[in-house]
Amino acid sequence: MTGGAGDGPLAVIGAGVMGAGITALALGHGVPVRLLDVDPDKLAAAPGDIRAHLRQAQLMGVLPPGVAPGELTTAASLEGVEGATAVIEAVTEHLKTKVELHCAIADAAAPGTLRITNTSSIPVAELAEVVPRPQDLVGVHFMNPPSLIKTIEVIRGPQTGDAALAAVRALAQRLGRRPIVVADGPGFVTSLLLHRMINAAADIVEQGRATVADVDALLEGCLGHPTGPLRTADLIGIDNLVDSLRVLHERTGDAGCSPSPLLLRKVAEGDYGRKTGRGFYEYAAR
Repeated sequence: MTGGAGDGPLAVIGAGVMGAGITALALGHGVPVRLLDVDPDKLAAAPGDIRAHLRQAQLMGVLPPGVAPGELTTAASLEGVEGATAVIEAVTEHLKTKVELHCAIADAAAPGTLRITNTSSIPVAELAEVVPRPQDLVGVHFMNPPSLIKTIEVIRGPQTGDAALAAVRALAQRLGRRPIVVADGPGFVTSLLLHRMINAAADIVEQGRATVADVDALLEGCLGHPTGPLRTADLIGIDNLVDSLRVLHERTGDAGCSPSPLLLRKVAEGDYGRKTGRGFYEYAAR
């Protein structure tokens, strides 16, 4: 097998919010990363975003002591994927985009290389049905920000092999994360529960029953939620949240997953949350 824990570099595809966060997590644990994106603007902005993630992790004291940061290289194509110990796809939550990319990854990477889809809602089975060597494919749901959240949700698809699952566990250990393996299905565990709750919270605000701040304060103070659902939506990215809710609604028929009109307005107005400086709250530029 080519993949596994190894000491070689990771390839991360997608230089957006999650790709930058996953890259920072790996670099902070001394793992070299090859970051790839076809969008030159995203690729140019990524090193600054990654430095911000690493500064935050350093301030929070979550980086392993005495570990030199891994080396970051960037590219606008899949060049270099063939030498990676694992390839992590972290692009938008659109099935067609993920399928096309994973077919290209399978062509570029050696057989046995661990291939990860970072997904919050799309079942691994839907990719496994159409991409080559589905035994090498595993779902991993990294939470944002990856450097601060030590648990990852690992989704075993119906064709995921034992070797790939073992490689994910080894990678999690290398990154200082705790993997929890769950069965495949729309939204898995975390998104099915959390995204439905955020959607309901947005509906409560839309109906005028409580303010944004009061909804979050109640969930924090009464139920122990660390940030409140609507501030969490800003952290996830309201655009990403709406994409995931649509996936869940289409695949489950659950009316509670039909995106709230308030969420849809936020997306239409470009208020995606922290990454745009405004969502349910306003944020200072980094």
